[in-house]
Amino acid sequence: MDGLTLSLVCLFAALGLIAIRVPIGVALATVSFLGFWELRNFNVALAVTRDLPYTFAANWNLSAIPMFLLMGSIVYRSGIASALFHAARLWLSGLPGGLAVAANFASAGFAAGCGSSVASSAAMGRLAIPEMTAAGYDKGLATGVVASAGTIAALIPPSILMVLYGIFAEVSISDLLIAGVIPGVLTALAYGGMIVIRCRLNPALAPATALDVTDLRRARWRALAEIWPLGLLILGIIGGLYAGAVTPTEAGAAGASIALLIAVLQGRMTLQKLWEATREAMMTSAQIFFVGIGALMFTRLLSFSGASNMLAGLVAPLALDPVTVILAMTLVYLVLGMFLDPIGILLITIPVFLPLLATLDVDLVWFGVLVVKFIEIGMLTPPLGFNVFVVKGVVGNTVPLVTIFRGVGWFLVCDIVIVGLMIAFPGMVTFLPNLM
Repeated sequence: MDGLTLSLVCLFAALGLIAIRVPIGVALATVSFLGFWELRNFNVALAVTRDLPYTFAANWNLSAIPMFLLMGSIVYRSGIASALFHAARLWLSGLPGGLAVAANFASAGFAAGCGSSVASSAAMGRLAIPEMTAAGYDKGLATGVVASAGTIAALIPPSILMVLYGIFAEVSISDLLIAGVIPGVLTALAYGGMIVIRCRLNPALAPATALDVTDLRRARWRALAEIWPLGLLILGIIGGLYAGAVTPTEAGAAGASIALLIAVLQGRMTLQKLWEATREAMMTSAQIFFVGIGALMFTRLLSFSGASNMLAGLVAPLALDPVTVILAMTLVYLVLGMFLDPIGILLITIPVFLPLLATLDVDLVWFGVLVVKFIEIGMLTPPLGFNVFVVKGVVGNTVPLVTIFRGVGWFLVCDIVIVGLMIAFPGMVTFLPNLM
């Protein structure tokens, strides 16, 4: 069996194992082990299985992942989500669909502080959805905004997906993290603008609500006083990366320390919460590392078999327009997003696509942000939109699943517009990294 055929067999075998609920790391590692055994012999396969896990785990850049996860866990456990939504509600309630707009920007802010789409949607779902439904908001809008805005965590630093992409694509992680800022902010603004327009055209979606506050101005500034440390933390991380003052690992460590300090000073942290945050960060890190090890083995298999070079050689003579290739890859990511989890999508596709992109001289920083945006869309698309199911778990039987999927439809339209802008104007992604 030639290398290309073997690699394709291994790819479809891995997807088949994942489809029957075999863990992604196990699926990738198993087919890679068998692939090396077929290409060479059992001893080579065993040597790869022995050496690559250490090679992967010993990568210093990977230490940013547990640091970012710990920071996010501390922010999540400290209850800052409640303060964020309260402040956004006070400042934005005067707009059409004010509670939904508040939930959108509070989710985006919390996502930037915790770096987890799932945590953001879960936290804001418990806070914002009951308040919106009690005010008579359309249930599709109420659930859709929470599910959609949580995905912004994949773009705005800290982003675990950006770190993993940077390691496997061998591009600057700092550049990737900064490159996601403008698309992330534009996504939040697009969501907010869409909510305002829809609710102005159809007021029945979001009936006007009155705030039970005697002195609105004082209440607004008091609410900001509770959340400004988180804003300072987010700006500090982004500013430090942008100025080149800190590496992603240093930013993660400093962010975790500062988040803990803020939580302690505000009386939001206990030893029990700290232990839960630490355990959660360790468990999630282990899961990510296990998937990463399997993906690295699969990457080496593609390289060892010559499949990567063969695929690039097949495309090069066709002189395809890079935009055509990107659009074809877009379709692949949208389809995979319906069935696989975000990290699995990222680590399965990178080894296959990067050689093709290198042949076409595509900017890998720009492509990395675009891929993360595709994955963000996949977290909202049926039948397995991760964030939709997170929100469904929060609301239980009070809102049908089809209503939530219907609710995210308008937000997906905004995402498609942002993707179109990113492809048509790549400078909106590379502008900030080029200034670093």
